[in-house]
Amino acid sequence: MSRSTLFFLQTPLLPGFGLSFGVSVLYLSLVILLPLSALLLYVSDMTWAQYWFAISDPRVVQTYKVTISAAFFSTLAVLVIGLLLAWIITRYDFPGRRIVDALIDLPFALPTSVAGLTLATLLVPNGWIGQWLGFKVAYAYAGIIVAMVFTSIPFVVRTVQPVLQDLGAEYQEAARTLGANRLQTFRHVVLPTLTPALVTGGSQAFIRSLGEFGAVIMIAGNIPYKTEVSSLMIFVRLQEFNYPAAAAIASVILLASLTLLFILQVVQGRLFAWQRQGR
Repeated sequence: MSRSTLFFLQTPLLPGFGLSFGVSVLYLSLVILLPLSALLLYVSDMTWAQYWFAISDPRVVQTYKVTISAAFFSTLAVLVIGLLLAWIITRYDFPGRRIVDALIDLPFALPTSVAGLTLATLLVPNGWIGQWLGFKVAYAYAGIIVAMVFTSIPFVVRTVQPVLQDLGAEYQEAARTLGANRLQTFRHVVLPTLTPALVTGGSQAFIRSLGEFGAVIMIAGNIPYKTEVSSLMIFVRLQEFNYPAAAAIASVILLASLTLLFILQVVQGRLFAWQRQGR
């Protein structure tokens, strides 16, 4: 067995693998692993009693509930809206289609604080949109969901869109020739193929929503025990110069995100292996 196969599963076929792998590891170490290690090292200086007191404060626990529930509801909304947008962009040709396709990536390019300020301006009770609504959105719990939907919708659209492009319209036409109606065609032909992409995009959107900060604080109102999210609580502890407590809360969010990412990898690797094998 050669040295190159002692660590890797197969011998690299293309030249330059050692250099590219070294640069990738260096990038991961400096940008991702080193800051995360510093955070965990900072938390390790706390005793268990101090750590538990920091993460179990009633106000902090309420931010967990608000963040998780808002991320859950926003993910449900994103799955529906993202699927519809991906379907329209992929299946139909209309004037302005390229513009709509480009606007999907706007949340990636637009600073989240600017997005939150814009949404708050539009959705306040006397705003252009808020004045026509029968309920309060800006500076309320609903505003958190709206902000999370705006920032996470590209994850669903961009994961579903390539699958829809590969899934040609001939599959739907074949189902209809066999007697299936539109609902049956979507349920038995389209949806099973889109399920892995929906799970992946929805999981990424949920994880993204857990750490959202800029857009949320601009529209939520930041009312204690009502519209405070965990990322805001970290900022509050930093303003109080309570750096250990801020690091402790950040470690909880980090652990939750890493756990969800690991579960997502397991789901993709085992439950959806049949799709990658072309079955």
